[in-house]
Amino acid sequence: MRRNELSDVSIFVAVAQENGFRAAADKLKLGAGSVSEAVQRFEDRLGVRLIDRSTRAIALTKAGELLYRRSLPAINDLETALKDVHDLNEGLSGTVRLTAPTVAGRLFLDDLITGFAKEHPAMAIELIYDEAKVDLVTSGIDAAIRAETLLDPDTYAFPIGPTQQMTIVASPDYLAESPPLEEPADVAVHSGVCFAIAGADKLAPWVFAGTDGPYSVMPHPKIVTNNVTSILESAKAGLGLAYIFASSVESSLADGRLVQVLEGQTAALPRFSLNYLSKRNMPPRVKAFVDYAKRYNP
Repeated sequence: MRRNELSDVSIFVAVAQENGFRAAADKLKLGAGSVSEAVQRFEDRLGVRLIDRSTRAIALTKAGELLYRRSLPAINDLETALKDVHDLNEGLSGTVRLTAPTVAGRLFLDDLITGFAKEHPAMAIELIYDEAKVDLVTSGIDAAIRAETLLDPDTYAFPIGPTQQMTIVASPDYLAESPPLEEPADVAVHSGVCFAIAGADKLAPWVFAGTDGPYSVMPHPKIVTNNVTSILESAKAGLGLAYIFASSVESSLADGRLVQVLEGQTAALPRFSLNYLSKRNMPPRVKAFVDYAKRYNP
């Protein structure tokens, strides 16, 4: 690839990321006209339109979307390499960008981040608690803490944090007006407050310990949400059974707002995983976090 082609790819990626020529020009510290001309020149050289333009907005064509997704990792790697070369003269620094489900903070992640920040005082951490799955290729996120079912293909991961003990709870009022619960099969006739995985059409299974191994029984979904706090509040309001992390309901059990049912019959869930893109040429800031997370023992 010739030097001007590499420059044009970088400009095209910036336009796609910023969703506009002027915003890309501001980011690149170039004139808006220069950015537009570079993209047009690039399209002419390729013989295909990459961006559909109007007076108000832009949109990537199918070819543009393909090129963007294939080019962005390479551009990010190049930018990271240049930054890492600069960092060699200034010691380990930079910002580690992470995403995780909210409950991971209470279970272990807040403590892990505190320890990492103390061990690496020159580094910054951006941690966004979000139940939604992010694309590690296009989001700019360095690593994601996820359940095993949400791991990206063709990426790397290892277990992190404690085993997750689950429990089933409900409000006293709900239990007083509902069928008895003596065994897991009874859950099937109850209303439930259910956790949504990557959309309301996929619910987290309620897993029980059986003599032949773990198995699932689901209630009738009354409330579906991807937020643990909402599950807790819905259960307190008497809207149904809730399958939830045991550590999240300790205070509600103590004050009597919730009651535990089918005690000792739920199965422990696997640990979370730390998910990241590559082991090869890993930026020093990311490698430092991965190495620390592997040593972490809650």
